Amino acid sequence: MVFLFRQRPSSDQQKACIEKSGGKFNYDSKYRGASAKSLSSLRNDIELSNEGFFLNHSRTLVGSGLNTYERGKNALLTWRHFALNWATVDPSTPIEIGSKFCVCAKEILPWIAMPLQVAYVTDIKNPNKEKLKASFGFGSGTLQGHLLSGEERFSIEMDENNQV
Repeated sequence: MVFLFRQRPSSDQQKACIEKSGGKFNYDSKYRGASAKSLSSLRNDIELSNEGFFLNHSRTLVGSGLNTYERGKNALLTWRHFALNWATVDPSTPIEIGSKFCVCAKEILPWIAMPLQVAYVTDIKNPNKEKLKASFGFGSGTLQGHLLSGEERFSIEMDENNQV
């Protein structure tokens, strides 16, 4: 099942898409939460690559200091990373485990709605490992009806040098 629309899907259309997905992940439960692992352990996970999962990692310095970190965290919490002309998520969707939402994206002609669910949330302040002062992130897993299969993690970190 694919969810196509002539115009940007309304909130009601997105809710219907989520209901039609059955709220079921479209990938094996043994991989749920896999994207919460460290990059090095993911790169060394032979089973993930043998099962056809692709690791795509991007990291960008956005600034420094607590204010920058808090602003970045707030941007993630309000889905600003999806506030685009061609892709959107309802910004009122809470970032909490179990929240279901749609990523709506404009393809060449139609809009497509892809259902997901927040699989995990991490919010760490002053951790004792990895030389981080703070870290916030969440991972969402694809539901039935999504064109892809797996998880995607969005996170922000502040290191011991206050780099964000």
